Amino acid sequence: MTLSLKKTFIGSFILIIAGIAAFFLFQVSFSSKRKTEYPQARIIIPITQSAYSDDENPAEQIARMELMTVKAPLGDGEILAALLNGDFDGDLYEEQFVAYRNLLEAESPIYLSYIDYDQSTRQYNRVWTAATAASRPGTLSLYTQDLIGDRGSCVLLAGMNGLGEHTLTVFRKTQPAEIARGEAPFRKIAEIRIDGSIVVREVERSQAYQLGMASGQSFSISAYGRDNNSSNLMDQIEISYVYNENTGLYEQNRITRIPGTQIEQARLRELLGNARAFEEFVTGLWYYSSPQGSLDSRQFIYFDPLSKEIIFYEDDTQQVFSWQTSYSTRYGLYVNSQNISVSTLRRAIDIELESLESIKVKVFEDVRLNIGVNASWDGSYRKAAPESRIIGDPAPQNPYINAVYDSSLGKIRFYPDGNFEISQGGNIRQGKYAFFYLDDDELLELRSMEYRMAGVQVSIGPREIYLVESAIFTIPEDAEDTPAEQPQNAGMQSNYLQNPPSILNLSSIRLGARGIQRLHEGIITLTLAN
Repeated sequence: MTLSLKKTFIGSFILIIAGIAAFFLFQVSFSSKRKTEYPQARIIIPITQSAYSDDENPAEQIARMELMTVKAPLGDGEILAALLNGDFDGDLYEEQFVAYRNLLEAESPIYLSYIDYDQSTRQYNRVWTAATAASRPGTLSLYTQDLIGDRGSCVLLAGMNGLGEHTLTVFRKTQPAEIARGEAPFRKIAEIRIDGSIVVREVERSQAYQLGMASGQSFSISAYGRDNNSSNLMDQIEISYVYNENTGLYEQNRITRIPGTQIEQARLRELLGNARAFEEFVTGLWYYSSPQGSLDSRQFIYFDPLSKEIIFYEDDTQQVFSWQTSYSTRYGLYVNSQNISVSTLRRAIDIELESLESIKVKVFEDVRLNIGVNASWDGSYRKAAPESRIIGDPAPQNPYINAVYDSSLGKIRFYPDGNFEISQGGNIRQGKYAFFYLDDDELLELRSMEYRMAGVQVSIGPREIYLVESAIFTIPEDAEDTPAEQPQNAGMQSNYLQNPPSILNLSSIRLGARGIQRLHEGIITLTLAN
């Protein structure tokens, strides 16, 4: 009986060992076979440091990655410049237009490719590519529009070339019967280059077109450039292009001469073609000017190239964009910007000189959901006239001060070159400051450029604006018939740089479309240090 139990135990043990060994051998074999039959490719998407800002939240990063993910791989040396997603052929599958530049080619133009979904292979493939007239990737605007009025897709790529000219290249989707005859999926119907601006002239189409019952009128294209037959640099010509149904192309229709403002030619040569000079010219506040010439104080744009900011005000809405890049054009400046709150919102601004007191602005949004609607910021703007705040003293007051103050913010050192430093508890803030006026109120702005907290260096700090409630100046003891102290309410009636106030009372505020908004955080008193 004992011998039988031993044999049974040994047999069971051997079976268990064999089963374990077979299990591992099967797993290795199955794993090896699975890897052989179903290889998994690893997708790596290169992202440059400038693609996303440090403060961009994950949701915005995901949204931008989805917008900028190419469905078919680019070739060697091909760098993505712009991308447009959508169902362009009505097959319920999303297609792509991809604009790119080839770094392997000298003076490479911007190429446009069409990426379509192949249901038989279940893959996306590049089915068409053509060169465009643009060559500067940072100036592109890529969108589709029914230019002809037949509900066919036209893809438009606007941008600038190496000569600083504005360009527009238009491709029209080929009909299925033409594709069956071997023609390309898209045909170029317009390519325009000019040293001014290019505008698609949209017209209102009939209700029958809106309901899909009839075709609509085709849009015309206008190109504005310099009139080379005139000695006035501001004189322009308008070249109109209309669609010819017989040739299937946009052809030149007429040329109209547009007299410009008579401006001193030396001043024009100083501004036009010089990006830095034009940036200095547009610096400041610009009010929207109606076609009748009246100014609208509810809509204005503030350009601040020094601080790399552009602020748009409309009624009660304020939008702040960071000024990223600038390109000089024949009549002004082309600026790329990005919203500081929503990094996926980008805006390109074409600024043209109308006179020494007015500019013409055209805004291009990064993503155009409704192509037929122009941006509300397009139009003419007049520069806000500088106002003299001190009657009888035409000399401008110095916005800087040379003094050290004690306050609840810490020890504040104002330097005469516009820099400041605040130290408190081992933390140091440094940046730029300025005293300035808004209407009859005197304000102080502190813009921190860098600060150190707990030994950590930070490159960008907060921006604070204070209302100067009062400034008290100490009068020299040997002055005749004057009190020891003289208060001055919100006004630099004395030069701060020569005679810094002994006491400054400040209130925290926020500047918005409605003007000054108090934050009710209490008065901050700055006392001149001995």
